This record gives sequence, C-alpha cells and structure tokens, in this order.
Amino acid sequence: MINIVLYEPEIPTNTGNIMRTCIACNAKLHLIEPLGFRLDEKSVKRSGVNYLDNLNYEVYDDYNDFLAKNSGDFYYFTRYGKKPHTSFDYSDCTKNIYLIFGKESTGIPKDILKNNLDKCMRIPMSSNVRSLNLSNCVAIVVYEVLRQQNYNDLLFCEPFKGEDYLEQ
Repeated sequence: MINIVLYEPEIPTNTGNIMRTCIACNAKLHLIEPLGFRLDEKSVKRSGVNYLDNLNYEVYDDYNDFLAKNSGDFYYFTRYGKKPHTSFDYSDCTKNIYLIFGKESTGIPKDILKNNLDKCMRIPMSSNVRSLNLSNCVAIVVYEVLRQQNYNDLLFCEPFKGEDYLEQ
C-alpha cells in the first residue's frame, strides 16, 4: 500500500489537494499533529475535497505515535536530500511504502532526517527556487511510485462518460 505522510501540515488547501490525490490513487493519508488548520468537513470542503467519504486517513498525536503504529519502507522528502526521488525501487506492491513530507514552512525536522539519511531524497529542480509546492511534490512522487507498480489497478479510462467518449 502507498501511504502519504504529512508531518505537521500548515496549509489546508495543500492538504485538501493531497487528500484528493490520495483518493485518486488509493493511497492512505497519515496526518501528524499539530495541524495548522481544523480537520472538519467544512474546512476541508473549502479546500476542494468533495470525496472525503472515500478518503482513507489517520491522525497521529506526534511523530513517535506515527512510528509506533506503522511499519514498512519510509522515504523522506526534503530540499536537503541528495538522491532524486526516481533513484529508489518502489515496484514491490506487497510492501507498505510511506512517503513522508514535512510542513510547508520548515519541512521535516533535522533530527528525523539525520537518522534516515539513506532514505532522504529531493525532487530535482533549478537553483531558482527553494522548493515546489507541497501538494505538487506529493503528486510527482506518488505517481512515480504508481508508475513503477504499473499503476496498481487504477483506471486507464474515464469512468463517468466512458472510454469511447472522444469517439462519439
């Protein structure tokens, strides 16, 4: 299973976009408190999530609570990482893969990253920006995992209007 982990997310619209991405690719979302917003239906709907009842998610008191309740392969995304996100093999669909992203203002704490240097990575980009938007980063990385897993039973056709929509 693919798991998206947000360490202390601060911006509700980013989290809303990530929720929609999780629903679209059947990933579980893990939210590590404190959150920079209220996690109620009204706040989340304002962020563009209309499918919240389809979201598989869990909230944790802190990072240690998250670690105590989960096991698998953990990958950390940071602007300080030295390996590209494409340098890892995510193809084993039987593994629990956790893609861990930090809060928008400061990222994942240095002490967590230092203990996991071999699993710290960066999405390559120019020197003109410090980092990409959090929800964009999640989408880029989760779809690399899905690509390596041959899209893991996701649909290749639009389900509502049908696969022959353009031909009609």
